[in-house]
Amino acid sequence: MVRINRVYTRAGDDGTTALAGGQRLPKESLRIEAYGTVDELNSAIGIAVAGGLEGPMDEPFAVIQQVLFNLGAELATPREPGEEATGPRVEGRHVEQLEAWIDDWNEELEPLTSFVLPGGDPTAAHLHLARTICRRAERISFALSREEHVGEFVAPYLNRLSDLLFVASRLQNQLGGHGDVLWDSRRF
Repeated sequence: MVRINRVYTRAGDDGTTALAGGQRLPKESLRIEAYGTVDELNSAIGIAVAGGLEGPMDEPFAVIQQVLFNLGAELATPREPGEEATGPRVEGRHVEQLEAWIDDWNEELEPLTSFVLPGGDPTAAHLHLARTICRRAERISFALSREEHVGEFVAPYLNRLSDLLFVASRLQNQLGGHGDVLWDSRRF
């Protein structure tokens, strides 16, 4: 169990922040940007969850938020290639679980005939916002992986999660009676 006695330490006033092992990095480093964006993603998902998810999505999103915290912890704990992870991390089973939810939810949806615009139900719109933050987290994680070791399932998890967020936004709109907001390239 984690115990936090103080929220502020003043240690970051010099423009650095500590990783899980105590190493300090500039706050603008790719590693800090990566796990900070994952934290932002988790917050955006929290807004969608607080808005009220329809149907079968409550429990999966509770799991996703926990796994995202593990993913952030993994990014905050650098390790060398081949070095065993000692803390929380994302595993192949987490990616597979996302795929199973995507497949289940997508079966309930009509095939797409156009691109989908964010909108409809407010919770669906928040899921779209989370999707775009997820894509940013994925891009930053890939940039980081070109410079330093990143766990093997970090990028696949984020990639699949953005797909799940897209499908979840469509399902939210459908179950909420709003339907997809489709792009009409000829209308405007």
